[in-house]
Amino acid sequence: MTTATPTVGAGVQATGTPGRAARVRKRLNSRTATLVSIVLALLWTVPTFGLFISSFRPEDQIKTTGWWTFFSDPQFTLENYREVLFSNGSSGQLASYFINSLAITIPSVLFPIAFASLAAYALAWINFKGRDWVYIAIFAMQIVPLQMALVPLLKFFSTGVTIAGIQVLPAWGLVDEQKFAQVWFAHTCFALPFAVYLLHNFISQLPGELMESARVDGATHPKIFRTIVLPLITPALAAIGIFQFLWVWNDLLVALIFAGGSNETAPLTVRLAELAGTRGNEWQRLTAGAFVSIVVPLIVFLSLQRFFVRGLLAGSVKG
Repeated sequence: MTTATPTVGAGVQATGTPGRAARVRKRLNSRTATLVSIVLALLWTVPTFGLFISSFRPEDQIKTTGWWTFFSDPQFTLENYREVLFSNGSSGQLASYFINSLAITIPSVLFPIAFASLAAYALAWINFKGRDWVYIAIFAMQIVPLQMALVPLLKFFSTGVTIAGIQVLPAWGLVDEQKFAQVWFAHTCFALPFAVYLLHNFISQLPGELMESARVDGATHPKIFRTIVLPLITPALAAIGIFQFLWVWNDLLVALIFAGGSNETAPLTVRLAELAGTRGNEWQRLTAGAFVSIVVPLIVFLSLQRFFVRGLLAGSVKG
């Protein structure tokens, strides 16, 4: 005679009492925890909200009273944004730098995503000699600090590559807007190790039966990658795209070194640093400039948020 063995649910101990993980999960999902989270979110948002209100206040008001007085004595102006975007003085012309940031950021996001997705597929589903060592080398490159590569890259752009007195690669010799290519190259190099690592982990978890069925039907690797893999890794691509976009858009060091600080190539961050340095007392212009710089990343994040969350959770749950 067989006896039925009672099953123990997840997070429940054999004695029938809830486990520690279940108790923690219950507390985190309680009304008190939710209320605390909302309060913390509001407190975190208050400084940003105050900065936003200040960007629309007149100069005399922002320099004499706090932003919270706006609700008792509301005074609204767009002069701050007009000055920082379109004025010809030392405190304006952010519109041209805004375009420079777009010219730097968009290719610096698309290039690493394209190269990383191809490399990740090859490392996951194409058998070739030394594949594991290549993957280990790419993984190890993530620990190399970005600052260590700045001088070698700058030397590579300015003097080329010389081996045993023989010029293997010439200097790039780029000027003005051509220097955007140097920034694209640098950001692509810095982003590839992490992007390949993340996409490889995502692609390698795709069902092997799916790939085998495609090969049986005569599909080649390019066709499998284009028609099967790419649609399935869209969340991961969006997650990497958001990370890379925010990093490149907010970057000051790499763009300043490889693109320079001229009006033709400098991004928005360079101009904002100049405003903070030379016009530190012009608070109304700094607040307006800050919100000009965050509007595009905010739009990108909100538009891709659902893909971003799916990409972060990819592979965390099986079945």
